[in-house]
Amino acid sequence: MKVLVYGAAGSQQFPVIKALLNKGAQVYATTHTETNLQKLNQAGATALLADMSDANRLKEVSKGIDAISFLAPFFLVNPNDGFTYAKNAIDAAISNNVKLLVWNSSGFILPVKVGNPAMDIRIDITNYLKESGLPHIIVQPSVYAENLLGPWTAPFVINDKKVAYPTPEEMPIGWIATQDVAAFVAEAIFKPELAGESFLVSGIENLTGNQLAEKFSVGLNQKTSYFPMPPKEFGQILDSLFGAGAGKGAEEVYQQIADTKQYPLMFSPNMPEILKKLPVKMTSIEDWVGQHAHFFKQ
Repeated sequence: MKVLVYGAAGSQQFPVIKALLNKGAQVYATTHTETNLQKLNQAGATALLADMSDANRLKEVSKGIDAISFLAPFFLVNPNDGFTYAKNAIDAAISNNVKLLVWNSSGFILPVKVGNPAMDIRIDITNYLKESGLPHIIVQPSVYAENLLGPWTAPFVINDKKVAYPTPEEMPIGWIATQDVAAFVAEAIFKPELAGESFLVSGIENLTGNQLAEKFSVGLNQKTSYFPMPPKEFGQILDSLFGAGAGKGAEEVYQQIADTKQYPLMFSPNMPEILKKLPVKMTSIEDWVGQHAHFFKQ
């Protein structure tokens, strides 16, 4: 099977290459940056240079492809570009008679728009995908454990032995490893009979902040506590990484959560049923922490 992976050099899509190769797929991987081509080739894929804003180029790279793994980047200067990328990929797939598209939505798709463009376009993409008639499966991950590798968490673990994150301690989250999401995508690629389904996937455990810190204590073999980072501080860190204003949306979302104490669902209670359809060996959070211990120690 020939599978096209969009944005394959990114942290969420790169593990999909290995997951697909392990299942015997012939993988074609796109990037919009020439310097990433070697990385993709070394991973075992056929690397292709393609900007998702270029509709004609996407039609070219989709020729002869059986299935597609798609993801729209979450952090974009103009979040609405994500819908353009999706539209171009879907249209290209249809014009080339691609049999299945699996979309990793990078988070749960909310029932209504909330005024955050990066989240709201998930609704637009979902509607366009359904209206297109293209056979598809949607994988909706909860919150990536890899978020905890960011500069809003890792330095605090190293320096203060605290797991910092901008959510209240009592708010539970079903953290999921990127490699597990990639495995779900690969499983879905090989299950065309599931077309039309949408799966909310998360870790097996729904952890409060203190429970998360306990997992870190086990994984790092050191006592660790939880620190609910003020959303404003989190936004400032995002600004320093992605430019002024980049963290405003996230800051507002987390501040609203803290103020209202209305905690959004960040866990899938249906994981046992999902794992029957998409069998994946899940990674526990303590094992994930142990695998990434070098990020949390000096």
